[in-house]
Amino acid sequence: MANERITRDEVLDRAPGLPAFPRVVVEILAALDDPDASLELLAAHIRHDPVVTGKVLAMANAAASHSRRQSDVRDVFTATSLIGVGRVRETTLTTHIGHFISGLAEKGNGAGFWQHSVGVGICAEELGLHLNLHLHGDMALVAGLLHDVGQLWMSRFRPAESHACWRESRARAISIDAGERQCFGTDHATVGAWLAEHWALPPPVVAAIGAHHHGAGASNHVLLPLLHVAEVVCNALDIGARSENRVTAISRAACERLGITWNAGIRPLFGRIEARSAHANQIFTNN
Repeated sequence: MANERITRDEVLDRAPGLPAFPRVVVEILAALDDPDASLELLAAHIRHDPVVTGKVLAMANAAASHSRRQSDVRDVFTATSLIGVGRVRETTLTTHIGHFISGLAEKGNGAGFWQHSVGVGICAEELGLHLNLHLHGDMALVAGLLHDVGQLWMSRFRPAESHACWRESRARAISIDAGERQCFGTDHATVGAWLAEHWALPPPVVAAIGAHHHGAGASNHVLLPLLHVAEVVCNALDIGARSENRVTAISRAACERLGITWNAGIRPLFGRIEARSAHANQIFTNN
């Protein structure tokens, strides 16, 4: 079952063969702690991005219709006042990462991958809010949207071996990451972390992507266990309805680190995650 090992050097050597990673994502994450800089960056970017502008205006007009506003919203600043800077940032991040993923995915394979990624990102956001973790939601969203990007690298540069590995893992009922380590000496989470570091994403995002299957690592940042739990919950809710959605074991240590309690009080959270994921996938579809 073993193939030639995938090394960090190979991943980074092949990185220029990928679509260009959107720099605005890195810039937004770097400006999160400065609201004025964040707003200025968004305004400057959106003025030159008709796709994001159209989505922001559409959401603002939908909000305006519910508030019985008489005139159409036609400028980004009015739209931002209606839907909030957070929604505008989320729209910008999701749109650009969505286009990147669409360009990276195999033809015909992007939709299911993207629906799952959106679900994990939203689940991480909502869990962070539910648990009052004081974590910026955009950081959780980006980590969720990119958590499986290593799978796309494998499909692009090691297609035959990767597909054989994933089929064999399912046949043997072992986790995909365990199967990948047997095949390649590493797994897609590690490949994704190498790429995230190469793109200059924040260290907590890099660490969380690299540990999302087991929820433990060298980083003490709360994003690391949060992303792990978010993916398990997302698979349990079958968001994305991918054939490879499998509910894996959830790390007890990750749950303890987050202080999460699995009781009836958490059920409304699941409903919000499902509703937001469905809505987001309607808006941000890559088809």
